[in-house]
Amino acid sequence: MTVKEAANLLGVTPLTLRNWDKKGKLEAGRHPFNNYRVYQRVDIEKLLTEIATNKEKHPTASPKNKVRKLVVTHL
Repeated sequence: MTVKEAANLLGVTPLTLRNWDKKGKLEAGRHPFNNYRVYQRVDIEKLLTEIATNKEKHPTASPKNKVRKLVVTHL
């Protein structure tokens, strides 16, 4: 699947996906004709499972929640 399709499934921007590829979090293959990044559905599903598992273990561990808590406590 394309960067755009994978980003939509994961709920992130295409730029985030490219950064994850650079960091090795989600490795992309390359299309043989145009050399664009492509992702396998299996890899996307595996990452979605990891994200869901982490949310179950640490439901308030997301950066957005930490920022909200910080703002609320300092108002």
